Amino acid sequence: YEGEDYDLAGFCVGVVEKSEIIDGSKVAAGDTLIALPSSGPHSNGYSLIRKIIEVAGIDIHSTNLDGKPLSELLMAPTRIYVKALLQLIKQTGSVKAMAHITGGGLLENIPRVLPANSRATIDLTSWQRPAVFDWLQQQGNVDETEMHRVLNCGVGMVICVAAEAAKEALTVLRNAGEEPWIIGRIEDGKEGGEAVILQRGN
Repeated sequence: YEGEDYDLAGFCVGVVEKSEIIDGSKVAAGDTLIALPSSGPHSNGYSLIRKIIEVAGIDIHSTNLDGKPLSELLMAPTRIYVKALLQLIKQTGSVKAMAHITGGGLLENIPRVLPANSRATIDLTSWQRPAVFDWLQQQGNVDETEMHRVLNCGVGMVICVAAEAAKEALTVLRNAGEEPWIIGRIEDGKEGGEAVILQRGN
């Protein structure tokens, strides 16, 4: 920090009835995974992002992607999903688990809400990855798996519901102003096996 620079941090605390806790224990093979889009990298992966920018030696203010300065895409405010998720939970009662895709990406956040011996299969073709992530991968020569371990790659939240509840869940989320899509499914897994499988096409 220099001069009048400062850092501002905050936190919040929530309270929930024990009977209403969503802990992932009801997740089962056959369940559907629904994704909500991120607004950009959110607050994760910036050590890598800064290194890529440094090595690339570019001006983030004059470099444009999708008609916007790179600086604007990288600094887009983190999306908050609480209002839409509360509506989904209250209106449907179908949510079995939720994974906020923060540091660790899809590969490390989804396993935190999965029971033992289960795994998530993610269809990488189910969404159009925002251009800022493609730019970062190309400029930094970042491996595809590492991209999904460090960055959210356009996915800010993943929600697990029973397959038969997916259509209603999508409708409720759209009515709440979200743009959800089906990103994958839950399958039986093996102890010690991969908890998240990334594939192209289901």
